[in-house]
Amino acid sequence: MNAAERNQIIALVKREVVPAIGCTEPIAVALCVARATETLGQTPTHISVKLSANVLKNAMGVGIPGTGMVGLPIAIALGSLIGKSAYQLEVLKDITPEAVEQGKLYIAQKRIHIALKSDTAEKLYIEVTCQAGEQQATAIIAGGHTTFVYVQQNETVLLDNRTPAAQEESRDAIQLTLRKVYDFATTAPLDEIRFILDTAKLNKAAAEQSFTGDYGHGLGRLFGDGKVLQLMGNNTFSHILAYTSGACDARMAGALIPVMSNSGSGNQGISATMPVVIYAEENGKSEEQLIRALMLSHLTVIYIKESLGRLSALCGCVVAATGSSCGITWLMGGEYQEVSFAVQNMIANLTGMICDGAKPSCALKVTTGVSTAVLSAVMAMNGRCVTSVEGIIDADVDQSIRNLTKIGSCGMNETDNLVLDIMTSK
Repeated sequence: MNAAERNQIIALVKREVVPAIGCTEPIAVALCVARATETLGQTPTHISVKLSANVLKNAMGVGIPGTGMVGLPIAIALGSLIGKSAYQLEVLKDITPEAVEQGKLYIAQKRIHIALKSDTAEKLYIEVTCQAGEQQATAIIAGGHTTFVYVQQNETVLLDNRTPAAQEESRDAIQLTLRKVYDFATTAPLDEIRFILDTAKLNKAAAEQSFTGDYGHGLGRLFGDGKVLQLMGNNTFSHILAYTSGACDARMAGALIPVMSNSGSGNQGISATMPVVIYAEENGKSEEQLIRALMLSHLTVIYIKESLGRLSALCGCVVAATGSSCGITWLMGGEYQEVSFAVQNMIANLTGMICDGAKPSCALKVTTGVSTAVLSAVMAMNGRCVTSVEGIIDADVDQSIRNLTKIGSCGMNETDNLVLDIMTSK
């Protein structure tokens, strides 16, 4: 692999693996509100928000960092009052108790209107219009959580990069395969990929914070309970589950702490990181081994998400845990064949797990995903792989990945609609 191709991959990873505070869908909405407010040049008297179904689904039930509140209205209010678009997915990091009180008042004054954007094929679509008197500003995010495609101030269009849904931004596009992912992660000069260690630092800190408080369903803390320890054991496997679910607990409950996301999802970033970190730490692996395993995990997730899309009816833990299974397999001494076996085993097991929105119970799905990741790695290291005569698995691992993403991006669309209908009808 030449230097130019390595630089393309590094740029891709740095775009997709970024810090985020809070669940990325309501935070992306807050980001869009912040940009529209900045464009307006004053605090709006009214804010109109139109969202695609997938964004709405993922923004309804999660805690907003630093607020003690759940859902979109407070995210929208704070995006306008204290949000800074330059912070990207950390748009609300300047939050204060005073700002929260102002946000509550803003909501009580019924200044916010939220609606479903039904006439878009884009699964990630956020449209915000801010008004103050005769002044108006609109901002649109589409395709990616921080990708602004349209900005308008009154009658003046400041930005217009709107494209069809299928044409997501393709800067420095590079065609990945699992082989290319593996070769890059295991051979790239170490200093060029050392930055991936930041994922370990941020996401482990989120997990450790969850152990000291009462977040979400407290799944991470539960693994330290005496009865659970007696059942599960005090071992690397249970520690992987505890740290991964714990970080998810904190994030979904609205802890004001950044996590390193992957492909626009904090939970994907956590699931791609923590199993690899804990396995490496508890098995005496070197810093270089940890760096390469983390890169293998995160880049695998990015590769799969390229064909799946940012949002879908398929739970992101399926993809993220597949990445961590690759990283663990490599740390166990596996090479490309074993890593590809791990991917096949993951796809055979977890395909079809639905996403029913971002919420505290995501910690349960994350735990399911990473437990399967460990199992798939163990199977792979024992030469066990689900074969092409079984279900959707193909002899070619890249085709198996495409089978998975086709089911998630196309086959489960009706499931997605039904899930949203159930959620909004309660």
